[in-house]
Amino acid sequence: MRDLVHIHQTAELAERVLLPGDPGRALRLAQALLDAPLMLNHHRGLWGYTGVAADGLALSIQSTGMGGPSAAIVVTELIELGAQRLVRVGTCGGLRDGLALGQLIVVTEALADDGTSTALGGHERMASVRAVGARLPAALLAAGQAADPPAVTGATVSSDLFYGAEPYLERWRRAGALAVEMEAAAIFTVAARAGAQAGCLLLVSNLVGSHAYIDAQALHAAELRVGELAVAALGPS
Repeated sequence: MRDLVHIHQTAELAERVLLPGDPGRALRLAQALLDAPLMLNHHRGLWGYTGVAADGLALSIQSTGMGGPSAAIVVTELIELGAQRLVRVGTCGGLRDGLALGQLIVVTEALADDGTSTALGGHERMASVRAVGARLPAALLAAGQAADPPAVTGATVSSDLFYGAEPYLERWRRAGALAVEMEAAAIFTVAARAGAQAGCLLLVSNLVGSHAYIDAQALHAAELRVGELAVAALGPS
């Protein structure tokens, strides 16, 4: 096991990894999805865990923290340690009419309106990343379609802003974004640079422009559905 600058490895790292932003969500998903989880990392409050998923295969769940810079650091170090297939499992703010709290979104591309993916040479529209012959994006779409109710599929926008984004909302909508979040473009960019696979499954936790937020019980139920779908999509290598 190795210590990098931010990931101080205390358990084996699986080649497939779920990436919640919130350390608390990482813990809840580890308790729900892993048999006998071991702590992978606790340095800098970035909690991570490794165990055996319901399909009998090793799975790691590592929090990335908030925003593109933190996510890029964590994903860079995970890939250096051997991670090959990574799925962001997080929350987003719905931008489009018709989205409901708790709605699941399979992200096909992230519109890069953040500094990190731009600084790393990412494209304006960062697609869900696949190596040649890899099955991850198609598997995520299939898992989303099999959900009850089915997940929505499309683009989201990654921004550095949580507060103060009002001047940009209409531009994001015109560009085709279903929702806004903070990490997907950076994760896709880092994975593309490293030759790893990356995808993103989100749940709508709030409706942008209103004061509608999902309650804690519904949030935890929805995040478990997202985690289960991500594990199903990851499957064996």
